[in-house]
Amino acid sequence: MTEAIDDLLSHPVGSLAGYFSVAILALIVYLYCFEMVTKYNCWDEIRKGNVAAAMVTGGKIFGICNVMRYSITANTSVFGMLKWSFFGFVLLLAAYLLLEFLTPVFSVDEEIGKDNRAVGLIVLLITVSLSYIIGASIT
Repeated sequence: MTEAIDDLLSHPVGSLAGYFSVAILALIVYLYCFEMVTKYNCWDEIRKGNVAAAMVTGGKIFGICNVMRYSITANTSVFGMLKWSFFGFVLLLAAYLLLEFLTPVFSVDEEIGKDNRAVGLIVLLITVSLSYIIGASIT
């Protein structure tokens, strides 16, 4: 059984399918974890037209996928990619929580819930920027 899976993943199409399916599942799990630490429901806010929530969620999606991209290029196995993308996600999550802590004047989550687009933009840019740093550290 293991040989059959190894043969499948050694083929370019099999490798693509393996990495892609694992990356999509990881993205869903990681976004769910982000959802658990925010005070607002991002998908409800996006449905209401909250642009700040859409920007932050888009930044999270891009940041997670960017870390996974670096994880794929740095590893030769799906398990290695998943392991390093998990570490990268934990760093992104920690940075998000640290950002909330480092802004004592206002609550980032509350401002995003109020559709404060300036806060949404800055969180998007911080998430994307840190994903490049985390990704470069993985390689």
